[in-house]
Amino acid sequence: MSLLQNISRLSLRTVHVRHFSVTNASKSNIGFIGLGNMGNHMAKNLMKKGESIVVFDISKESVNSLTTDGEKINNLLRAQAASSPSEVAANCEKIITMLPSNPHVKEVYTGNNGILSGVKKGSLLLDSSTIDPAVSRHVGEQCQAKGASYMDCPVSGGVNAARDGILTFMVGGDSAKFEEAKSILEKMGKNIIQCGELGTGNSAKICNNMLLAISMIGTSETMNLGVKLGLKPELLAQILNMSTGRCWSSELYNPYPGILPNVPSSNDYQGGFGSALMRKDLGLSQDAASATKSATPLGKKAFEIYSEMSDKGFGQKDFSSALKFIQDVLEKQ
Repeated sequence: MSLLQNISRLSLRTVHVRHFSVTNASKSNIGFIGLGNMGNHMAKNLMKKGESIVVFDISKESVNSLTTDGEKINNLLRAQAASSPSEVAANCEKIITMLPSNPHVKEVYTGNNGILSGVKKGSLLLDSSTIDPAVSRHVGEQCQAKGASYMDCPVSGGVNAARDGILTFMVGGDSAKFEEAKSILEKMGKNIIQCGELGTGNSAKICNNMLLAISMIGTSETMNLGVKLGLKPELLAQILNMSTGRCWSSELYNPYPGILPNVPSSNDYQGGFGSALMRKDLGLSQDAASATKSATPLGKKAFEIYSEMSDKGFGQKDFSSALKFIQDVLEKQ
């Protein structure tokens, strides 16, 4: 089975393929491949900013949310559906990809019916996936051989930031292409940071996510302990967020249910960034730590914890379910 059949929703869930065709495509179209929890919001924000887009994802539901339901966005039906990444590339000179992992990026760019089988010379290819920096460099070389420019542009901020168009983009690649890339990315994000040569965007991202995983585990342990000591969770969160323990995981994405209304912990840990994906990102950080001989004892432990979470049924739950894992698994061992 082709890896293209595993792209949808960033949950790595397989769905059935439905083929579409692009009509009346123009050079002004922006291609978008990978309409998962993050990508769907990002594509919608392009549409809200007036961009016409050509989309590909093998999830029928995800595609329909931008085509059939597209009239709800800016009162215009802007999204057109393609049958493959190759068809997206044949109709768009600017393409954004948002995919789960290394193999998916390789398949979408270099596989049968991949982007590079239909890409036009001079195209700008922006990959917002979180992958190994070495894979970014490898794919970039193949894109360059086809006359296209490839940049790694992973994001930070989570699903809510994707929805609100305030993501942070960490961009690696040809500095001469940065301003052109920024003009597209700023329609989906608030902070567009130039990191350096190709691969440095993902280097920054895997460092960020290692810290995020560590802080989420620490916040989960703290909230669990404090409540067991008799503190009300709302009060404890308030104290943390005006004290030295304050962090993104406590203030904006608290793992304790009911503290914040619009985060996964208050929705049975559904949606958001899956624990299996966090395990994948921590694996990338540990590979990088080994390659550079960097000591990351807490990063290593976080990788072990998210690996166990994924193996014990938490893989598709948001990574803030570390708190529930502590309560339901670790405390019962």
